[in-house]
Amino acid sequence: MNIPSLPVHDDAALLDLAVRLATEAAGLIRDIRARGFVTHVKSDESPVTEADHAAETHILAGLRAAVPSIPVIAEEEAAAGIAVEAGRTYWLVDPLDGTREFAAGRDDFTVNIGLVRDGAAVLGAVALPAYHQVYAGRVGHGAWRRDSHGQHPIHVRRPAPAGLDVLASRHYADDPRLKDLLAQQPVASIRNIGSAAKFIRVAEGQADLYPRLGPTMEWDTAAPQAVLEAAGGSITEFDGTPLTYGKAQWRNPPFICRGAR
Repeated sequence: MNIPSLPVHDDAALLDLAVRLATEAAGLIRDIRARGFVTHVKSDESPVTEADHAAETHILAGLRAAVPSIPVIAEEEAAAGIAVEAGRTYWLVDPLDGTREFAAGRDDFTVNIGLVRDGAAVLGAVALPAYHQVYAGRVGHGAWRRDSHGQHPIHVRRPAPAGLDVLASRHYADDPRLKDLLAQQPVASIRNIGSAAKFIRVAEGQADLYPRLGPTMEWDTAAPQAVLEAAGGSITEFDGTPLTYGKAQWRNPPFICRGAR
């Protein structure tokens, strides 16, 4: 892989790099899906496939070649016990978010490459391989989607008078806490899908709210959070505190992802 070294503070160039690598990883994942794969179970009972490992290997090689001074924390390396000292600026990579969706033959899985600086997600690229879509954003500079029709800016929307269109995790579809959370506001629909695709659909104005009740890791959320916030949305803990990074063991608390208010 021949990628020239990039300046560590050139966020436009860093985003271009993340977009390129997410797009390439998405192609690898599609190829593996087309020829077939075996699903294994990790020690934490979560699934992993050849596609997870191939995508992560490709992304890590690209990031470390282009910006060797920026550490990378990636899901499968972390699962293998490889510890990386983060520092003030670091990448967070989930090479295949939604492996359960991928293994089940569904389409809502993503490739996530996000950059964190001083505890905040500042830019990210999220590819949706099955849809041939790539989303990207720099907080404060806008967000966009690239697909077969070209590249277009994306924005969150304001909820319709009929109520909120809510996205929820398929894994927590029957959680009674979701019903309690939504009881005090008008809700037009609730749809259950997997992976960081939920963030993205809120970011592009297809939905209004995504409450996350179960556990997630920082590599699950950094890239889509940057895209969502760049598109005008927000992610906070349930008490309204912004979702930040650098937490113990990279674990997130429950959070709420919102479009425009």
